[in-house]
Amino acid sequence: MATQEHDETRAQVRTAYAKVARGQDGCGVGCCGTQGSGSLALGYTGDDLASVPEGADLGLGCGNPQAIAALSPGETVLDLGSGAGFDCFLAAKRVGRSGRVIGVDMTPEMVTKARDNARRVEATNVDFRLGEIEHLPVGNESVDAILSNCVINLSPDKAAVFHEAFRVLKPGGRLAISDVIATKPMPPALAKSLEAYTGCVAGAASAQTLQSLLVAAGFEEVTIRVREGSGAIMERCMPGSADYVASATIEGRKPGGKRSCCGPSCCEPTDFVA
Repeated sequence: MATQEHDETRAQVRTAYAKVARGQDGCGVGCCGTQGSGSLALGYTGDDLASVPEGADLGLGCGNPQAIAALSPGETVLDLGSGAGFDCFLAAKRVGRSGRVIGVDMTPEMVTKARDNARRVEATNVDFRLGEIEHLPVGNESVDAILSNCVINLSPDKAAVFHEAFRVLKPGGRLAISDVIATKPMPPALAKSLEAYTGCVAGAASAQTLQSLLVAAGFEEVTIRVREGSGAIMERCMPGSADYVASATIEGRKPGGKRSCCGPSCCEPTDFVA
């Protein structure tokens, strides 16, 4: 059940990201300044950047979930914390007209911006919805793959996020997440900093905690891998944070469904690298 503290945290995050959507604040939120050349450093290609509407890449990510998602034509994809739609538009090209992409974001200004971007490029297979990732406006067992890029660390109730993800995934469905994880305890000044929280640092959980939450939600084949060389990314997110957090990929699968190896680690045992 949501607590007043959780609601206050979400309100602070929503306010910070609304400013980004309105173009009022370019730093202190997410991995600020990583759009364009920064996105190339995260693993996106020049073709990726050229293929999305102008303004879709706000530079708020910490990795590239597309690289591990192995999306196929006809699939239904959900993006948690979709922002202005960057990863949604890339996913839409991979699933094609027979597929569908749903973006969920709790900030009205972001949803409006993403919908405007979709209209400009006539992306008819993309649907942006207002909602919290702890309470997804998505039907049961309706999604093949879930993406997220540097968003789950912002949630004050990560267990609820993973339970909701499990609910909406079809049997055999998968997670492909890029996020920030904690590598060692943070000093109190950093852990309690609002700027560090909205900057995707203070809300990061450890690999062990995330693995436990994912398994408790029902996921199997859980894999958490630290991105090599992510210290520079984290320093850009929040100076002084590289000693305590790292960018990582997080994968998992809902049991059941047709067994096929759809990603780099889908046939590997449960694993994490702290």
